[in-house]
Amino acid sequence: MLRAKYNYFQNFKSRECVMKLNLKTTGLVLEGGGMRGVFTSGVLDAFMKHDVHFPYTVAVSAGACNGMSYMSRQPRRARISNIDYLARYQYIGIRHLVTQGCIFDRKLLYDKFPNQLLPFDFDTYFKYADGFEMVTTNCLTGKAMYLSENQDRQRALDVVRASSSLPFVSKIVEVDGIPMLDGGIADSIPVQHAIDMGWQHNVVVLTRNKGWRDMGKDRKIPYLYKNYPRLRVALSHRHRAYNEQIQLVDDLEAAGKITCIRPIRPLEVGRIEKDTDKLERLYEEGFMLGEAFCKKCVEKE
Repeated sequence: MLRAKYNYFQNFKSRECVMKLNLKTTGLVLEGGGMRGVFTSGVLDAFMKHDVHFPYTVAVSAGACNGMSYMSRQPRRARISNIDYLARYQYIGIRHLVTQGCIFDRKLLYDKFPNQLLPFDFDTYFKYADGFEMVTTNCLTGKAMYLSENQDRQRALDVVRASSSLPFVSKIVEVDGIPMLDGGIADSIPVQHAIDMGWQHNVVVLTRNKGWRDMGKDRKIPYLYKNYPRLRVALSHRHRAYNEQIQLVDDLEAAGKITCIRPIRPLEVGRIEKDTDKLERLYEEGFMLGEAFCKKCVEKE
């Protein structure tokens, strides 16, 4: 299995990968995917092990959660949160949806974890936060917003909470007085935004295997979001928009304009996964692929 992971990069045909990437001129894009984000946790832990950091990172939903620990230079923090502490605290379940309006235990994840149980290094994070954007969906417009925070601890937590508030199973989160939800509704893979920001080559960490497409159909959205008609439109077209973004990713990858790190095989991990054995395997795959990328594709100074 390990050999197969390394062969994945041996056979990688991106010209930039073969020629080595100059990290000073490369952006990083992190997809979400709920608990599938443990793959990204593994990739980013490998990056930190090899001191691989990017001047610009844009992240969505679970990617934003992982990205915060990457920007704070805290290896294994996301892994502990997503696997070890899931087993210990059982923070996913219907009881949290009933008591807190979110299927995840928000009080634990966005208060006790960063402030007590798994202290978040805000000081280090703020040193690099200007180069880190988190994607949210503005419920009033149905459009993506790209937010940073380099001073206010509570606002930083509010932004990442909004970015990762899955529709239908999470409450709307207000940031700066604006109602927001999961950034993946409006921009699941913000590679075009990274390009628009001036980063002509990007490393894109995905949480689905190559060739995967969302086979769902556009649908009418229930009355739950009746006060946000533009959000309802964005949600109803979400499947189509995601597939269009995946096609853009494939086209850019074929043209050598991005380097993708993604799971090799179809995933056994769901968006709201509680099986820690499955999560551990996906984390390890991400770590191995991230390490292979660092050894093969990164230009050493």
